[in-house]
Amino acid sequence: MKIEFEHRQAAHCESGVTCNLLRISSNNKITEPLAFGIGAGLFFAHIPFIKINNGPAIAFRTLPGHIFSRTCKSLGIPVTRKKFSSKERAEVFLQECLNNGHPVGCQVGVYYLPYFPKEYRFHFNAHNIIVYGMEADKYLISDPIMENPTTMDSYQLERVRFAKGVLAPKGHIYFPENGSEITDEQIRQAIKNGIKKNVNTMLYIPGSFAGVAGIRNTGKKIKKWRDKLGLQKAGSYLAQMVRMQEEIGTGGGGFRYIYAAFLQEADSWLPGNRLAEISEMFTKAGDLWRAAAVQAAGIYKGRISSQGDFDLMGDYLIEISALEKEAFLALKKIKWQ
Repeated sequence: MKIEFEHRQAAHCESGVTCNLLRISSNNKITEPLAFGIGAGLFFAHIPFIKINNGPAIAFRTLPGHIFSRTCKSLGIPVTRKKFSSKERAEVFLQECLNNGHPVGCQVGVYYLPYFPKEYRFHFNAHNIIVYGMEADKYLISDPIMENPTTMDSYQLERVRFAKGVLAPKGHIYFPENGSEITDEQIRQAIKNGIKKNVNTMLYIPGSFAGVAGIRNTGKKIKKWRDKLGLQKAGSYLAQMVRMQEEIGTGGGGFRYIYAAFLQEADSWLPGNRLAEISEMFTKAGDLWRAAAVQAAGIYKGRISSQGDFDLMGDYLIEISALEKEAFLALKKIKWQ
């Protein structure tokens, strides 16, 4: 049982899964950057009272599943999505999908993925893969962040589909239903909708925990961490930030580069709207996120530890906040041609 499917490597798991699942219906027009941008994937949130791996919850992208759902909804594509309390029913449904010719997306935990290097395995349950067939007793797996496709046996796949903990996947399976081909006009309108959605999520969520306000507020908090938390705990919190930024999918900097690529591609679909020019601002934001990660790594590894080092780390985020706010305000002001 093997569905005709072409594995393509991507920068980020969910946007990679989305564009790979939509490749046929879009006639190869939905690229990874378009999927990420149409799905309004760029985000930031810092929620101190939620802990992941003993550190505060910090997100650099929208909630798991939203990129796929938003992209399909914006393009008018119906979606099947299920979770299960029974491992047996989850596998039966997976088998039915494959028998009906549907490659499927699955949310899985990272820790027990057998093909992941050990140094990259930790308890994170919002990774995404595609299952596209079965040969002998092995499921055929396309993990978009890996160079080549791989396989897992039934036990291995069940183990990651029913990983425990925060964001437990519960056998989560999803796929776009068969339908009409995606038109160019649908793509153009979906690009506009995605940009408008991302403007709202980054500029107008109330409070100071999310969006550009969340980035700025986190920068201010970091400046106080050395005295408030002590060097060891402050360093572990910064390690958590770097882990979420650079090891979960493509991270804070990488997501900004993908969004910059989205705006570059969107410019060819909707020329005359300054999208390529605004794209450069997100590339710069990505560079600053990467510089901040280097600074944070220096602190948690003990190479630097003064208050001035924490101040510089906080200043990076405050500068990023101002830059991303400027970029999203520029997108908000577009009068679409």
